[in-house]
Amino acid sequence: QVQLVESGGGLVQPGGSLRLTCAASGNSFNTYIMAWYRQAPDSQREFVAAVGRGGTTDYADSVKGRFTISRDNAKSTVYLQMNGLKPEDTAVYYCNSRSWDSRDFWGQGTQVTVSS
Repeated sequence: QVQLVESGGGLVQPGGSLRLTCAASGNSFNTYIMAWYRQAPDSQREFVAAVGRGGTTDYADSVKGRFTISRDNAKSTVYLQMNGLKPEDTAVYYCNSRSWDSRDFWGQGTQVTVSS
């Protein structure tokens, strides 16, 4: 079982930056694939970025070049650095972990609002 707690959301102007943090509790953090998803109002949850056990990363086309995902296994933490934010990035951002046997765990979400 993994518990995930996100933080770092907030209100930011277009072009600004935020860093989201997801702290995981439980064992074997380094065996999980970690990812960020987001859900805008009246929309389905969508993939944003993922980082594998060995550090390989993957991004949605809409955030490539602007967002960076990273993990610190010693701290059981994953980060999402978001630069060049746009109004269309406004959403609730969720941290996700996937175990070796494909079990998914989710955090409670953190709101990101990009507006002038």
